[in-house]
Amino acid sequence: MTPSHEITKSPHLRLLYAALSAALLVFSFPGINLEFLAWIAFLPLFFALENKKPAEAFRIAYFTGFLFFLGTIYWLAHVTLAGMIALSLYLGLYFGLFGMLFSFVSGHSSALRQADVIRLFFIAAAWVVCEWLRSNIMSGFGWAALGYSQSFNLPIIQIADISGVYGVGFLIILVNASLFFAVKNIKKKMVLPIPLLIAVFLIFMTLCYGFFRLNNIFTGEILRVGVVQGNIEQDKKWDSSFREEILSKYELLTRELMKEKPDLVIWPETSVPGYLNNASDGSLFERVKLLAIAGKKPILVGTPREDRIDKNAYYNSAVLFSGDGSIAGTYDKVHLVPFGEYVPLKKIFSFVNNFAQSPIGDFSAGSDYTVFNFFLERRSSSSDYSWKMVKKIKFSCLICFEDVFPQISRSFVKKGATLLVNITNDAWYKRTSAPYQHAQCSIFRAVENRVNVVRATNTGLSCFIDQKGRITAAVGMNGDNLFVDGVRSKDITISHTRTFYNVYGDLFTYICMIFISLYICSILGRSKK
Repeated sequence: MTPSHEITKSPHLRLLYAALSAALLVFSFPGINLEFLAWIAFLPLFFALENKKPAEAFRIAYFTGFLFFLGTIYWLAHVTLAGMIALSLYLGLYFGLFGMLFSFVSGHSSALRQADVIRLFFIAAAWVVCEWLRSNIMSGFGWAALGYSQSFNLPIIQIADISGVYGVGFLIILVNASLFFAVKNIKKKMVLPIPLLIAVFLIFMTLCYGFFRLNNIFTGEILRVGVVQGNIEQDKKWDSSFREEILSKYELLTRELMKEKPDLVIWPETSVPGYLNNASDGSLFERVKLLAIAGKKPILVGTPREDRIDKNAYYNSAVLFSGDGSIAGTYDKVHLVPFGEYVPLKKIFSFVNNFAQSPIGDFSAGSDYTVFNFFLERRSSSSDYSWKMVKKIKFSCLICFEDVFPQISRSFVKKGATLLVNITNDAWYKRTSAPYQHAQCSIFRAVENRVNVVRATNTGLSCFIDQKGRITAAVGMNGDNLFVDGVRSKDITISHTRTFYNVYGDLFTYICMIFISLYICSILGRSKK
């Protein structure tokens, strides 16, 4: 009797296998960070799903998804325990949908002679579609997408400049499915396990492409960027009695950073302890302005902002001070955190405030994808010549979890940004894996668009990510990046590159959608005959 038949007869064993898949997936993400486990994590689930009707397959896969999200976004309990459980219950639905699609194709395996090969691609494509839906429906939550588990597997993730993070997830599921078919057919006298050969071939081609891209040399202007990590305790950030302490700390750290002569200084999200453009907080504006003038360098600061016309509108913003102290640009966050920065359908969900450990914000969403710019000046002289070069540098800012959404980064780069900055505050989640999971998203945005991503956090992982997805430097003390204050500067190469993904977006995902739609129609058509 095969293992799958034993599982079919034992509901408890099916749930055990589903839980095992969830555990393996959790272990592949930061915290345990054994990314290789992702390549086998779905095997137990596939055996548990085999030959199950759609409703039962949904329940089994949903159980896996619920446990997986409990294990990966557990840190949200530091903000709201009820919200963490509710979000896990919701996100598990997409695993359940995947289980239904798996059961559909499994139940019609005899419809085509090349069943295993077509099912192999169907299963991988179904996962991509489910994950894309999770990342886009109801504001979207693409955190802990399967491909992110491979963020530090540099040769594998280079294909993201073609397919995005979803292509890496496709490859992982395809390998899992090929192993599933190989184990299933191990007792059959098959000369060639075709699905497994396909998986090996695609991994080989992916690695070839990956190593080719890792050997690319990016050329362009050298820009020295400096980041400030203030490490302000969460309960102090909005306490007016600590305003002077907070601002003085940022001033001190910035003056220290200025000694390294950066071309651009970056402060974290909401680093300014008040409303920068509010008349009653005028001293905040003046002190940041004077700091920029003293260093003669542009400073990007995170700040809440009050609309000058609509006094009831508030924004989570990034403001760029130029080297002469003037405001060079403002960006208002376009993708707010639901139930964090605002309450969707407030009249219906107003009760949610009762479960939050901190009051939920009432921010408005911005509408413009701002591209900041400043002029980089270089001089050189000798007894024989003297020259001056002035270059306009264009960059955009992702605030908080906006780097989770590929389309936002892509929109900024399409508008001309050659550098992406992510300012955030991960102090909410204490000493957990959340900051490292968050940084995984920035790694993929760098590879997808082949741009540098510079992260400045209140506390978290303030770091520099190059166009190949490598973390080249980070703020830290004795190897620790969390809950330390400090500064770091790094020379980065600003290059003008366009990738397939940047131009065509989620085309790979749309192809997956078309494929599974056509296959399902084909199956249904054959069933009617």
